[in-house]
Amino acid sequence: MKYQATGIAALTAALTLALLPAPAAASTAPPPDTCQVGFVWREARPTDHVCVTPKVRERTQVENRLKYTNWVTGAYGPHTCVNGTVWREAFTGDDVCVTPRSRDEARQDNAQAADRRVAAKLWISTYRLGPVDNGDGTASTTSTDDIARLKLNGSHFNAGQVKVFIYYNTGKLFWSGTVTATRNGGYAGGSFGKRTGKVDCSIPGKPGNAYARAQDVTSGRWSASVPVRVGCYVY
Repeated sequence: MKYQATGIAALTAALTLALLPAPAAASTAPPPDTCQVGFVWREARPTDHVCVTPKVRERTQVENRLKYTNWVTGAYGPHTCVNGTVWREAFTGDDVCVTPRSRDEARQDNAQAADRRVAAKLWISTYRLGPVDNGDGTASTTSTDDIARLKLNGSHFNAGQVKVFIYYNTGKLFWSGTVTATRNGGYAGGSFGKRTGKVDCSIPGKPGNAYARAQDVTSGRWSASVPVRVGCYVY
């Protein structure tokens, strides 16, 4: 099968699909370190936005309030920890004295920080249609055609509804849909794969004429734009 770019097809698609508002401006978007549902900023210091459970944040606040009672002058200066406690080290220079278990948990939280944010990562892959049931107990052994179609994939979203879009570079909507992000092994946060049914019109040496974006409905956070090429028709 062959396909060919055409301005008429692009125009038809733009006119037949509803026009949606442009993605939210960066100035009103949630911050990039927004936590997924179930997590909050630890705030071991005002700028500490590592995402942890509410219980850990509460404990951290208690540790901060008690820090003066756990310091003694000793081998490490006036902030030497009393016996049985160690520096928390939630960030460089964090010398609040806590239990060894609390320090270990702070290190674990730091290591998982990126996976607990609504980073809204989006990428594009392609797929081809599979065999078709002939209705008589048999099925075709090959795809109905050899045309690659676009699939939008995401991770680091909240578990729940995600809106997905493809816009022309002019801002006109080409396609939209919804998908439910779920917890899947190997991917951080909520992840998804959404088949669009739209033909991949990529041509070597030609830039994309459109871009894909996804919005995490729970937080309102948008993914970055991912370029694509669409609007061709098959013949």
